[in-house]
Amino acid sequence: MSKNEKLILARKSKKLTQEQLANRLECKKTTISNWENGYSTPKLSVAFRIANILEKDVNSLFLNKGPNNSC
Repeated sequence: MSKNEKLILARKSKKLTQEQLANRLECKKTTISNWENGYSTPKLSVAFRIANILEKDVNSLFLNKGPNNSC
């Protein structure tokens, strides 16, 4: 599963719209859409904020690594 798909699933599992996530991150809805469509990726500091909001591990959400994977 791609990081884009993981982001979409994580957002939807928290029952957040793109607009609601954008508001919490203080960014535009189009920014969320661009991340979810693979046109861009969030900065590292923003990735940590997203992971915190969505209650996911940043590695598994954005780097295709599990929380206990040291590679």
